[in-house]
Amino acid sequence: MAAGGARIGVLVCLLLAGASGRIHHLTLKGDTRSKVHLNTFGFYTNGTLAVNLTSLRLKTVIAIEKITIGFTLSKTKTDGVSAYTVDESNMCLLEKNYNSSGESITLFRFDLKQNKVFMKKLGQQKKLSISVPGEGKNSENEVAANGKKDGDQAKGKVPQGGDRKENDSKIRKKREAPQSQSKDPAKGKAEPVKEVKAEKSEEVFKLSYVNGSFIFNFFVKILSPAEEGLYTLSFHNCYKGAPGIKSPVAFDMTIEIMAQNFRNYLSAGEIPLPLLYMVMSGFFFTAALFWVYLLLKHRYSVFKIHWLMAALAFTKSISVLFHAINYYFIALKGSAIEGWAVMYYITHLLKGALLFITLALIGTGWAFVKYILSDKDKKIFMIVIPLQVLANTAYIIIESTEEGTSEYALWKEILFLVDLICCGAILFPVVWSIRHLQEASSTDGKAAMNLAKLKLFRHFYVMIVCYIYFTRIIAILLKFTVPFQWQWMYNFLVEVSTLVFFVLTGYKFRPASNNPYLQLSQDDEEVTMDEVLTESGLLEGVTKVKKTSNGREQMRDSSV
Repeated sequence: MAAGGARIGVLVCLLLAGASGRIHHLTLKGDTRSKVHLNTFGFYTNGTLAVNLTSLRLKTVIAIEKITIGFTLSKTKTDGVSAYTVDESNMCLLEKNYNSSGESITLFRFDLKQNKVFMKKLGQQKKLSISVPGEGKNSENEVAANGKKDGDQAKGKVPQGGDRKENDSKIRKKREAPQSQSKDPAKGKAEPVKEVKAEKSEEVFKLSYVNGSFIFNFFVKILSPAEEGLYTLSFHNCYKGAPGIKSPVAFDMTIEIMAQNFRNYLSAGEIPLPLLYMVMSGFFFTAALFWVYLLLKHRYSVFKIHWLMAALAFTKSISVLFHAINYYFIALKGSAIEGWAVMYYITHLLKGALLFITLALIGTGWAFVKYILSDKDKKIFMIVIPLQVLANTAYIIIESTEEGTSEYALWKEILFLVDLICCGAILFPVVWSIRHLQEASSTDGKAAMNLAKLKLFRHFYVMIVCYIYFTRIIAILLKFTVPFQWQWMYNFLVEVSTLVFFVLTGYKFRPASNNPYLQLSQDDEEVTMDEVLTESGLLEGVTKVKKTSNGREQMRDSSV
């Protein structure tokens, strides 16, 4: 166990080495994806987004006029629409016709030959404040639209293709010389490059090219409540090849993204989370203390599993507390403090393991119906617990990985799949216990007691189903319907439903003398009732005797 804990700690530390909270530093090597989701952030008024593309290198032999590269900044009403919008696989968003779509989006289309960036605002983003450091607003728009070339040497202007300065760097000259004409691979003839001019609705900015890398940065500020919303930044890598031919264009990219609201690095829907988790931690801790009080008050009716339930409640409280602290430092500094983040991830792993172990033990009827786990029960533990550890590890990797990496989407899918498998598998022990009690109530002559326990496990089964339903389905549906500033309701629903589930489970299995599920029939004080302990052959014929007159327990062989 110690070695395993050490390995988990090392894993968490390695993962955190690349994590940076809401100040993103993303580096991609040899990526061939046509669309890279970089960031999703909810902005209030005075919110800002700074994007700094420090390096972009293309690794392809394809003529650059057939490659369309750039960014899109789209606005959606809810996180669900942003996350689950179906992309048009055969349509590049940078070349899509938006005339009648009514979408709110800003396009940054790179012209790799002329070293320009054509920016076009659509829908509600037409009044969005977007600036490029070192560039004047509409720096080339008037020149491109009116065909004028006067004042091209002014600050913030980019010279046109035929008017480049003679004193440009040698690197730029060497790069532009072979690109002054393109070859048709079918005819093998050189064709002159046609200069692309900006539309009237487009703004043109300079695309720097230094040491073989493209460099570009821009700054966005939300100036009015009408511009508030959930914005998604994406990078597009489109290749205009022959129909039916998909030849990926590999690229290396290094980009820095800093998104924040006024003095807060959390998205609009995450701002209440530090306070929310702090309050919920207090509720879980109070519930844990009250549970320990009950255990000490009814110590003669306490089973070992009751103390396991107490450990789960305290671990959950500490995990939520560290989660609140983690979000607090992200809001303050834009990145997590590694020490607090490591503590949160460790307690999160322990909480997940304890939760499913406790649910599996209760579901098998351990300590309440039988005292020995059957081979069937052990198989459940051998399957569910490793899967749950994997699911929690996937969650940690997701939290510590930038959204733009390909591993992020992979581990997100793994987490979703494994979590559903664990939730489904945990129901099997409860079903088996219900079936066992149904059979026992009709064969061993103790119908009243077994029917009471049967009712208990049926209630427990319904609670688990409701808990899974609310945390995995209803909560996710909120992302489709709740506005961006209310996204914290998802986390609120998950934590509150978990607290309610803990309280109801503790109430049903409380160690009290008046618990209808843990006491025997009081019809006759002198009646001795037998309870089947297990169905295994090892303890076949062994029963438990509980006398209501003195409350003591003893074992006897029913064959005597």
